[in-house]
Amino acid sequence: MFWKFLLGMENLLRKLDLTSLRLFVAVCHEKSITRAAEREFIAPSAISRRIADLESIIGLPLIHRHQRGITVTSAGETLYGYAKKILGTIESLGAALSQFHEGVRGNVRIAANLSAIVQFLPEDLAAFERVFPAVNVELDEQHSHEVLKRVSERMVGLGICNEVSGIELFETVPYRTDRLAVVLPISHPLASDRELAFELIADEIFVGLQDKSALMQMIYGQAVLLGSSPRVKVRVSSLDALCRMVHAGLGIAIVPHQVGQLYVDVLDIVVHPLLDDWASRQLWLAFPSHDSLSATELALVNFLTK
Repeated sequence: MFWKFLLGMENLLRKLDLTSLRLFVAVCHEKSITRAAEREFIAPSAISRRIADLESIIGLPLIHRHQRGITVTSAGETLYGYAKKILGTIESLGAALSQFHEGVRGNVRIAANLSAIVQFLPEDLAAFERVFPAVNVELDEQHSHEVLKRVSERMVGLGICNEVSGIELFETVPYRTDRLAVVLPISHPLASDRELAFELIADEIFVGLQDKSALMQMIYGQAVLLGSSPRVKVRVSSLDALCRMVHAGLGIAIVPHQVGQLYVDVLDIVVHPLLDDWASRQLWLAFPSHDSLSATELALVNFLTK
C-alpha cells in the first residue's frame, strides 16, 4: 500500500500544472467559475475542463457546482491552501531570478593587471558594491597578457589590462588612463628635475617587475628604440616593492605616477612624470563580446565606464 501511495504522489506531481492550479485558486477565491473566468480572461467552459482534469488526477471532487456559484469541498480546501503556497513560491522565484536578468544579483569574475588593482579598482569596486550589494566580485591579479588569456579561456568574464598584443581579438572599452613616472632616490643627481625624458635615464640601473609585465615590456621596447638596453638589478612582483628598492638605493624605477605619489612622504624618494608620449597609458576593459556578458557583468562594465 505504501508503494502505491508513493506512486500515486509521483503521478500527481507529474500531472499537476501551474495554469490549472492558478485557475482553481481563482475559482475558490471568487466562489464562482463565471467570475473567475472574467478575472482570468478565459472561457468558463475552459476553467470547468481544467477543474474536471484536476479532480480526475486527484480522484476526489474539489468543488460542488450550484446556481449561485460553487462550494469548495474539504479536499478542495486542502488543495486551495497548498496551491496558493506553490504559486506564491513560483512568483517569489520569478522575482529573484529577474534580479539576475537585471544584473542586480550574481557573481562576476575579473582578471586585472597590477596597475588597475593598485590605482583604481579598490575605490571603483567599493562604489559598485554600494549600488549592487548582492553582486559578488572575484578579482584575480595577473599580467596583461595573462588577463587576456584568462578571458579567452572563459576563466573570467572580463579583464582589465593595458594595450598589449592580442587585445585586438577582443571587444574593448576604455577604463582609465594613467601616467608613468620615474622614481629616484632622493640623493640622485636628477632628483631636483621636475620632469624627465626616458632618454635621460635609459642607461641607469633599474629595479623592475617580472619580464611578463606590460610595463617592463614597454620599457624594454622604448630602450631598444634608443639603442639601449636597461640594466635591471633587482626584480620584484609588486609596485610598492619597486618603490622600496629605490628607497634602499638599488636603482631607479618606472611606475604609474599615482602609485609613486603614495610613497613620497613615506620613503626617501622623489617621483617625476615621464615626458614621453608613450608614458600616457590607456587601461582597457576586455571581453569576448557584449553578447557574451551576463547581465551582472554588463552592469559592472557600464558602472566602470560611466
